[in-house]
Amino acid sequence: MASWWISSLYLVFLAINSLLNPTSVSSADSNYGIGVGIADITGPAAEVNMMGYAKPDQKTSGIHLRQFSRAFIIEDKTSGNRTVFVSIDACMGAQSVTLEVVKKLKVKFGDLYTEQNVVISGIHTHSAPAGFLQFVLFQVTSLGFVNQSYMALVDGIVESVQRAHGNIVDGDIYMNSGELLESNTNRSPTAYENNPAEERAKYEYNVDKTMVVLKLVDNAGTDLGMINWFAVHCTSMNNTNELISGDNKGYASYLTERHFNKGAAPGKGKFVAAFAQSNLGDVSPNTDGAKCIDTGKPCERNSSTCNGKVENCIASGPGVDMFDSTRIIGENQYNKAMMLYSNATMKLSGPVQFMHQFVDMTNVTVQYNATFKGKTCKPAMGFSFAAGTTDGPGAFDFSQGDTKGNAFWKLIRNFIKKPSDELVECHKPKPILLPTGEIDFPYPWQPTIVDTQLTRLGQLFIIAVPGEFTTMCGRRLRDNVHQVLVNNGLPANSTKVVIAGLSNTYSDYITTLEEYQVQRYEGASTIYGPHTCQAYINQFKTLAESMVKNVKLPPGPKPDLLLNDQVSFLSPVIFDGKPLGKNFGDVLTDVKSDYARNMTVSVTFQAGNPRNNLKTGDTFLSVEYQDASGKWIPRYTDADWSTKFRWERTETVLGHSEASVTWTVPYNATVGTYRLKYFGNNKEPVTETIQSFQGVSSSFKVH
Repeated sequence: MASWWISSLYLVFLAINSLLNPTSVSSADSNYGIGVGIADITGPAAEVNMMGYAKPDQKTSGIHLRQFSRAFIIEDKTSGNRTVFVSIDACMGAQSVTLEVVKKLKVKFGDLYTEQNVVISGIHTHSAPAGFLQFVLFQVTSLGFVNQSYMALVDGIVESVQRAHGNIVDGDIYMNSGELLESNTNRSPTAYENNPAEERAKYEYNVDKTMVVLKLVDNAGTDLGMINWFAVHCTSMNNTNELISGDNKGYASYLTERHFNKGAAPGKGKFVAAFAQSNLGDVSPNTDGAKCIDTGKPCERNSSTCNGKVENCIASGPGVDMFDSTRIIGENQYNKAMMLYSNATMKLSGPVQFMHQFVDMTNVTVQYNATFKGKTCKPAMGFSFAAGTTDGPGAFDFSQGDTKGNAFWKLIRNFIKKPSDELVECHKPKPILLPTGEIDFPYPWQPTIVDTQLTRLGQLFIIAVPGEFTTMCGRRLRDNVHQVLVNNGLPANSTKVVIAGLSNTYSDYITTLEEYQVQRYEGASTIYGPHTCQAYINQFKTLAESMVKNVKLPPGPKPDLLLNDQVSFLSPVIFDGKPLGKNFGDVLTDVKSDYARNMTVSVTFQAGNPRNNLKTGDTFLSVEYQDASGKWIPRYTDADWSTKFRWERTETVLGHSEASVTWTVPYNATVGTYRLKYFGNNKEPVTETIQSFQGVSSSFKVH
């Protein structure tokens, strides 16, 4: 279902609007120093499990959209304070990654960029390689730690910050916000409905529909970059996908950067656009809702089962398949962000500040009022965690909404580790499936110490949270922080608070106390127990008050970097082989002679394993156009929406593999002659040297 003509009309509107409403600033008016930078962080495109769905057989086997790190440095020109916001096309920020990135930045820049002022926020795509978190539970399906995944993230993030540092110019930031509809839905409505009726009555929707956009320009009004926050899971690509992708937010970034960086390849332009994550815990992009795939009827509402099974209860939409749904939700975010960007007039002014503190979340006392208090717990996962969500169901006989557990699985659990009576009592009514906080073999299973961080850009306050806050928990957090700011003298109407989700440390989900009682997936995955949300609210209120009063807080207990403890059971690439009479890069299935627009061109090559070379900052494929002089000009790479790179192992013992390159000809592609190229690397047996090679298809016509 094509919508290109809608997008074209929309871009015409934006062009006219920018002429009628130009941004006019002078160097004397500039409030900030602004630097933007982008770098490739794409991990191994073969044989590594994806992070998010925890599905053992969902392994990477190619690329649809490359992953990028997008860094933004904002400097207060008066005080010299700097803050760094980094949005990464990864499932989440990770403590292991954050600690190593800060370590490397300190080597390059001294104390300019530290854990105090660097925020690393993941967009939560479920279509990117796993193995980069340092805790056991997150490594089960990835067969342990995957150094290639980890180093791709660390090196790319550092490079994006370096580029932003080198690009700092005087400029200004404008803010705008508005509602985006038909792009997200609540996947755990029965938990949300357990919140107080009077609280729910304050809101029109059971998910946040507000998008907040920052427009970054230099002192001449030239566009530098965009940051926006909107709450929606990057699960438009479902758990059958095996191609690396930034999902709906990655595609929105791609569209925005392509609009501003005319003619530049993805990741190579000057304008950087981050579609960052917010309080997405219970928020799905699959707007057609959950249905039983065998009958088409609605699933059982609280357990999300069909005839007692979770496997057949799956949410989808709004498109005809996952690629179409990704496109639609991505375009919706892009169109809204561009509208808000072009009409942004609220100019940020005031200080750049940051406040950070490490917190041991396993033993925090929470005082709700004079008569009611609670405490947080050591980590544990509930039974409903194993049921998965309607975006990606689990297996066996687990279901959501389970507050009792199952005798058989409790017996299996006890072989691993029986939870202590204290842990069971602390987590009630969650029935504990995995007492992760009481297991340390071969190293900790989940974090105990987390980052809490607050950043100020004039009137905007960014709460960097170490996990997935649900809609209502996020609302309570924003409201409480806003109230602290107002109580300390900041104006209520112009002070804005946003949540940057999955930042710095990943500590799973955070539900409200009321949602926790229902024990949907999100509640079962709230690892520090029923009082987690309020504990975070109290902590961020402390950060906010300390910030506006300019009171320095102690750093808190710094977590350990566990790199030396990591284990991996992922087999390395031993060697690459090829059939007799074949060479690496040989065309096995060639193109046809001509194609019309919107048709798909495909070619298959004799391949090497993509893990031999991640092609960071490069590409596995190229779509080339022949100009009038006969020269071949690259037009598209493996970071473009219209291309797909797929790799397949065809013979294990002999190490044979094939790669397919496909290109769906865009509606606006230039008529003429094209060819497809494949860039690969093979590992030689015995010597283990890595060799590079190329493959090229026959030429074909596009008409």
